[in-house]
Amino acid sequence: MASKTTTVKSSITITFVSILLFTAAIFSTLFLHSSFDINSTAGYSPLKAILTPITHHNHTDTTPAISKELQKKLEIQLNCTLGNLITTCPASYYPSKFTDKNQASSSSPPPTCPDYFRWIYDDLWPWRETGITKEMVMQARRTADFRLVIVNGKAYVETYRKAFQSRDTFTLWGILQLLRRYPGKVPDLDLMFDTVDWPVIKAEFYRYPKAPAPPPLFRYCGNDRSLDIVFPDWSFWGWPEINIKPWETLSKDLMKGNEKIKWTDREPYAYWKGNPVVAETRKDLLKCNVSEKQDWSARVYAQDWIQEQKQAYKQSDLASQCIHRYKIYVEGSAWSVSEKYILACDSVTLLVKPHYYDFYTRGLMPLQHYWPIKDNDKCRSIKHAVDWGNTHKQEAQAIGRAARDFIQEQLKMDYVYDYMFHLLSEYSKLLKYKPTVPPKAVELCSETMACPAEGLAKKFMLESMVEVPSDAIPCNMPPPFGPAGLHSILDRKENSIKQVDSWEQQYWKNKSKQQ
Repeated sequence: MASKTTTVKSSITITFVSILLFTAAIFSTLFLHSSFDINSTAGYSPLKAILTPITHHNHTDTTPAISKELQKKLEIQLNCTLGNLITTCPASYYPSKFTDKNQASSSSPPPTCPDYFRWIYDDLWPWRETGITKEMVMQARRTADFRLVIVNGKAYVETYRKAFQSRDTFTLWGILQLLRRYPGKVPDLDLMFDTVDWPVIKAEFYRYPKAPAPPPLFRYCGNDRSLDIVFPDWSFWGWPEINIKPWETLSKDLMKGNEKIKWTDREPYAYWKGNPVVAETRKDLLKCNVSEKQDWSARVYAQDWIQEQKQAYKQSDLASQCIHRYKIYVEGSAWSVSEKYILACDSVTLLVKPHYYDFYTRGLMPLQHYWPIKDNDKCRSIKHAVDWGNTHKQEAQAIGRAARDFIQEQLKMDYVYDYMFHLLSEYSKLLKYKPTVPPKAVELCSETMACPAEGLAKKFMLESMVEVPSDAIPCNMPPPFGPAGLHSILDRKENSIKQVDSWEQQYWKNKSKQQ
């Protein structure tokens, strides 16, 4: 895993001649043996999607792992010699491409990617036969916040509208770090990205006979009624507006937080803290809070982010919130980034029936990674879950540990970057045209984003910056699910939820008899 930089000198006093001599020395060492390249959806069904391989319209060669020696030579920091005034990408010795001569063969094959990577085949299925034309991409501009083009390992962006807070900024920052992690391996591509929560590409408009292919549009979540392409959200690189650290740092903090209090010594209640005004389902959850008349075994708190900001976020440290045996996840206006933070605590996640998914949550299994909660009868469902867990402590702890292990092992940043790499690579193979830089697009690089940044935004960028190429190649994509495997997974999920529903009905029936 590439090391991270926590401090970068934003201004360096150095003469122009010295810069030229330093750059020349680096080039002569680094490139002695290298080259620098500057150069129908009718009848759609998820089952058919994962049974049918994607047709590749172009190909990208795979490259071996980078040698340790070369990796050390490539370690660089930001070139912020102009401080906040930098507006263009400096001529950098950070390579955009490698040749085999500069890389050593890996001593062992890369691991197989987690199973949730298989959903990439499904997300790209609508374009399996038609491929993706430039006209299709441009049709997605209607709601897109920006257009991203990658050509010869460099990123260019055309902004259509400013996203909410820093969603677009940190999404693009994450993509830049992918390019730094795997220089020369991310193929040329052209895509539209919408940072708003709700999916907008309605599947019903593209399922009838002879229907056109949908416009390909990237976003953070999807649902069963949409065809939006799901991509990792911005918070993996930090959310400065509410002081949420980059995932690499925060996941380690959560692991330490888990160790502070043993599960059996934690508060035997279900905990939730968040912003309730964004969704009716969250307002409904507030009714489950303890009162003088009723205790549903839930401890629910409304989060006032304005007040939190004034108090330096002292009451919203996520790593300090693993003190209850149970934690509730409930969606906001759509999916919520909070899910990974809740699952990372080895508390039992009580997951209110979701209507959306992000890129990894399709790999979660009820009764293995979480306990399902009804969305139309939350309070009684939560009460039953807590009572069950408190009387089945070993089984409850196993669920919490399984979720924690899933998040820490299968959602580490290595796999987040690999998911991005494989999704973008498979998407690129579907393009039926050669991407070119749009006239209004500007080149993006780490310098133009991080050097002018201030406060937490700058801090989080520096924390999450990839300094050196990865010393390993991306994980191997698993094959699509077979029909038996898919049906087994779907049946298992459905049967697990039915099992909990049966237990819950019996629980309340027994309660009524006791009264």
